[in-house]
Amino acid sequence: MARFDEVKTAFWGEGRYGVQAPLTDAAVRDAEARLGVRLPASLLELLRVRNGGDVAESWNAYPTVVPTSWSDDHVPFDVLMGIRCVDGHDLSILDSTYLIEEWDLPSPCVLLSGDGHTWIALDYRACGTDGDPSVTWFDADDASELSLARDFRTFVEGLRAATSFDDGEG
Repeated sequence: MARFDEVKTAFWGEGRYGVQAPLTDAAVRDAEARLGVRLPASLLELLRVRNGGDVAESWNAYPTVVPTSWSDDHVPFDVLMGIRCVDGHDLSILDSTYLIEEWDLPSPCVLLSGDGHTWIALDYRACGTDGDPSVTWFDADDASELSLARDFRTFVEGLRAATSFDDGEG
């Protein structure tokens, strides 16, 4: 398992898809107010390096102990949504409220990555809106969920390359 600081230095991929304007303290305060939660410090650390976008291939999957609709042993994490500071077309974690309602997902959660059918989210149901949320995989098509990590930092430290899994999916 990698340390957070090691992952942080090489977390972001080359692509520009989903990259938002640089994150400001005002944007964080606004996002937390609009989402009604306190965002994890480790998430904000990553978003201060780059505010969303493609995740580097070294860190684009998370192992699972049970099969999911995606794979027998992992879930994808190829994009991390940023916090939209100005109006734009790319998805942002600020779209969580709308997307949770649209895909009939539990709340309170903040969506980090997904395609509509599957999502990875900060899950505040157990810790409350001011607590340290766990990270959960949601499959909207089969109405299932799988706890991935006790918190976002642990999740990041557990990320691996999708190509390191036997099936090579990702």
